[in-house]
Amino acid sequence: MIELKQVVKTFRRARVLDGIDLNLAPGERVALIGSNGAGKTTLIRCLLGEYDCSGEVRIDGLDPRRQRTTVLGRIGFVPQLPPPLKMPVGQLVEFAAALTGSTPERIAAVAAQLGLDIAAVRARQFVRLSGGMQQKLLISIALGRDAHVLIMDEPAANLDPEARKMLFEMLAARPEVTMIISCHRLDEVSSLVNRIVEMDMGRIVLDRKNGHGAPNAGEN
Repeated sequence: MIELKQVVKTFRRARVLDGIDLNLAPGERVALIGSNGAGKTTLIRCLLGEYDCSGEVRIDGLDPRRQRTTVLGRIGFVPQLPPPLKMPVGQLVEFAAALTGSTPERIAAVAAQLGLDIAAVRARQFVRLSGGMQQKLLISIALGRDAHVLIMDEPAANLDPEARKMLFEMLAARPEVTMIISCHRLDEVSSLVNRIVEMDMGRIVLDRKNGHGAPNAGEN
């Protein structure tokens, strides 16, 4: 499903990823933890094909850098920082739905579960939404489609407690989806994930099963 072999990423001679080896089977749910600067977001960007790196990165056997359109068509993604989009919300939802093979109604339904009324902010520019509204909309776009891989970088950031609870309930309801959730609060996702991977200084320093998480569809 997801394979990384000896992945190295360097910025200005600083090695941000230092020989990452990681394999995820279908249905695995991984909590990617570590302090700021550990390399979590860089790893995610390599998975999405945003960064060129040495080593090998494969999602369903495809190279996300060279076959990016195909790979991104299979992934729901929630970034750590919302992009500064000036596009009106309604236009963004319609664009995202067309791009992912979904519908605006399906995305709006997910948003409503998170407490965001798309119709009420349809004409507003995305960049002018509050941080919480932006996050809810990005999550709705990621979950309001048929993706068999979800990659989320601090998805609960800026969410109110009720929306956080609903987010994790919605994720738990998708046992067939492979997930990578980057987070600082392991306690928040421990009941959801079945594997914990900790990074420090660009390396994986811990990789263990989480017996308290959801059943691992990738295990025999």
